Amino acid sequence: MELAQLESARRLALRIQSQLDRRQQREADLSSLVDTARDLAAPYDLDTVLQVITRRARLLLGADMAYVSLPDDEQETFRVRASDGHTSRLVLGLRLPEGLGLGCDVLASSAPFWTPDYLADERFRHGETLDDVVRTEGLRAIMAVPLSHGREPFGALYVADRDVRHFTADEISLMNSFGDLAGVAIERALLLDRTAAEVAALERYTSRAEAGLRELRELSDFHNQLLDMVLRGGNLQVLAEEASRSLAGPLQIHATDGTLLTSTGEIPEPDEAALTAATLEAYASREPMEFGDNLLVTPIVAGDECLGRLLFRPVTPVTEHTRRLLSLVAQTMAVLLMLQNSRTAILEGQGRDELLGELLVRPNRPAQQFEKRARRLGIDLHKPHVAVIVRPESDTQGKETVWAAAYAHRKDGLKNTHDHHTVLLLPATDASAAAREVFDELSPLLGKEVTVGAAGPVSDPGSVHHAYLEARRCLDAMTALGVTGRSASAHELGFLGLLLSKNHDVDGFIESAIGPVLDYDRQRVTELTRTLEVYFGAGCSPTHAAKKLHVHPNTVARRLERITELLGAEWQQADRALEIQVALRLCRMRRTLRQGDLPPAARQHHDTGEG
Repeated sequence: MELAQLESARRLALRIQSQLDRRQQREADLSSLVDTARDLAAPYDLDTVLQVITRRARLLLGADMAYVSLPDDEQETFRVRASDGHTSRLVLGLRLPEGLGLGCDVLASSAPFWTPDYLADERFRHGETLDDVVRTEGLRAIMAVPLSHGREPFGALYVADRDVRHFTADEISLMNSFGDLAGVAIERALLLDRTAAEVAALERYTSRAEAGLRELRELSDFHNQLLDMVLRGGNLQVLAEEASRSLAGPLQIHATDGTLLTSTGEIPEPDEAALTAATLEAYASREPMEFGDNLLVTPIVAGDECLGRLLFRPVTPVTEHTRRLLSLVAQTMAVLLMLQNSRTAILEGQGRDELLGELLVRPNRPAQQFEKRARRLGIDLHKPHVAVIVRPESDTQGKETVWAAAYAHRKDGLKNTHDHHTVLLLPATDASAAAREVFDELSPLLGKEVTVGAAGPVSDPGSVHHAYLEARRCLDAMTALGVTGRSASAHELGFLGLLLSKNHDVDGFIESAIGPVLDYDRQRVTELTRTLEVYFGAGCSPTHAAKKLHVHPNTVARRLERITELLGAEWQQADRALEIQVALRLCRMRRTLRQGDLPPAARQHHDTGEG
């Protein structure tokens, strides 16, 4: 009886001692947890907080190792961000495979998971990479608790021993509480990092804004200074010199056609093709364009009209500030050129455009007026000229117009924009060759498909309009044939231009084929047109034609010589002869239809006049 009481008292004493030990351990753990909370309250960055968490977790449980896994935004997986007590470099940065190990269960259930011997525990899905790291570190017992701040966990905290260990309920509870505390600390560190990054970004933005504001003030002052010079009567040279001092480099001002208007220093002669291409790109973008050996070209633009270009050679590296200064200089130059164009080459270019424009739309004005204006511009309209029309097949932002001004000046011709097409009137005798030359030079510069049609030559102001219409028919015919992106002349297409064009210009076709012969007959009351009809009808035999005309063969021969003088030596070649016969047939059909409404006597008189 006494022995039983003693045994019961011993067990009670041991239980009381165990409870006291457990209470003391819990008090120690709680004290350690409070110390940890105090430690984590410091304003650490994320990496420092993670190091504190792993070190404190290992000390709390007396474990061999502790590590933290957080989501990797780039790969959408979890990665070990910090570790304490590791013996290899394999742990840090380790990407945890999705669905493997303790972590996936922790994140799915928001509850702690543990194992006394991980590699031997079949409750978890194992992966080769993760198991290799566990073997390398010699880990056996592992416990994982969620890191959370709110309802959803965002990571996991692990502690591990290199011996088999059965974690107690108090240890699991302690680690779970520590996980909550660590989650708050991590969220706080992340917030501090984001706040610091935002503050740094705001500081950089403020710094850039202040620098931009200073630059804007400088640009505004510079622009006002240039405009004040213009309003005070400063000329182009004075303005260019002031701009050159501010830009710290020599510059040249050219008109659209390439004429040098003024210069402030020596600039190496640039490659013409490179300069032309850069000028077109600068006009399209309305910004300075670098090219060649340290040169910049800037368009001088008023609205959509290009007045010229500014060529600049910097002596210091080109910055965005330099580009803005150049743009302001070009803008001020445009104002000055518009004010002073009566004393510059700008007016001459405008005069050339206006002359060709009137030749195209007012062909019936007295030729003497056109000739007088052309002589003032140094152009002889009685010399052979061809009309060339340029039509880009896609948007080029007006590059062809800028190019055409310089090209026309170089060729001593005229340029105009008419019906949304760029029209050139160039001194030449071969329309096909002129069209090819324009196409070969412009097409590489634009880098886009362009169609070029040409007609001529013509040697008087009144015929320019007809040459333009022929060139338009040529473009329409090329479109109908599906051969855009090429060059051709009305002579090459012949009567196909009349058949395939959108506007069937019968008068224009007849005029181009036999116009000089018709004019000769009307002015001298001759029968060259009828002689042509009979000559072709007689198989091109002068003898048979003379019999049908009831004249001597010598008379037919003299008439054919006169026709050769009027139409050129090639009028009997197959292609040209076919066009002439088509034109004669059109004239005869028109005459027949008109005579159908005339009385017989008038009809006979009309035949005599036409013959």
